[in-house]
Amino acid sequence: QVQLVESGGGLVQAGGSLRLSCAASGRTPGGYNMAWFRQAPGKEREFVALISINGDNTHYATSVKGRFTISRDNAKNTVYLQMISLKPEDTAVYYCAATRGWQPDRQTSYDYWGQGTRVTVSS
Repeated sequence: QVQLVESGGGLVQAGGSLRLSCAASGRTPGGYNMAWFRQAPGKEREFVALISINGDNTHYATSVKGRFTISRDNAKNTVYLQMISLKPEDTAVYYCAATRGWQPDRQTSYDYWGQGTRVTVSS
């Protein structure tokens, strides 16, 4: 079983930056692709970014491409989401998730989810 714990959220002004972390623990034979999702108040959860097991491939939602960067440090069992040029519409609870597939928007393909970390972007 894999446990995921997000951290790094907080309050930031528009145009600012934040780096989110997702720490994974437990036995993970075979490895997992890792993703970030987010859910704004009153909205459905949406895909943000996906990174392959070894970090060789990434995929981003159009809304964040060029501003967000997903990365991972497998030695530390940690996935990151570096966010720059933040906008008020980026305000959401951000979740990390693990999958053995490569279907970014198909939430049922993700086997494990964290509890989320809240990001608030103010004007």
